[in-house]
Amino acid sequence: MKAERSSSNALYNKMMRIQLTKLAHARSGDKGDTANVGLIALRDDLYPLLVREVTAARVKEHFKGICQGEVERFELPNLSALNFLLHESLGGGGTLSLMTDAQGKTFSTALLRIEIEIGDDEARTLGLSGNGK
Repeated sequence: MKAERSSSNALYNKMMRIQLTKLAHARSGDKGDTANVGLIALRDDLYPLLVREVTAARVKEHFKGICQGEVERFELPNLSALNFLLHESLGGGGTLSLMTDAQGKTFSTALLRIEIEIGDDEARTLGLSGNGK
């Protein structure tokens, strides 16, 4: 377990892992060979955490072997949401693909399996203490 020095020299801020299922809900679908995944914060105060931690690079790494193209991220602060386009992820798209999920409907569930690390102090501030893995 990682530890960071907190503002107090006597204390350490331990890190906790938390799955996105505790922070957001998601929806997904397709447009041709591109999966479209929306990630919506469960509460507005969780949105900055999602913006900081759920980057296009992180999503690309999470879908390694599935997403052959670029991952684009769009921020929707008025909705406390992020939208990801995973290009070249559906084996050609609905009518061309031999994939089980050629419309990308399970991509939202897969995205919610990402775990992030946050400090105990931040978790406490956000009311997430004890909600880890």
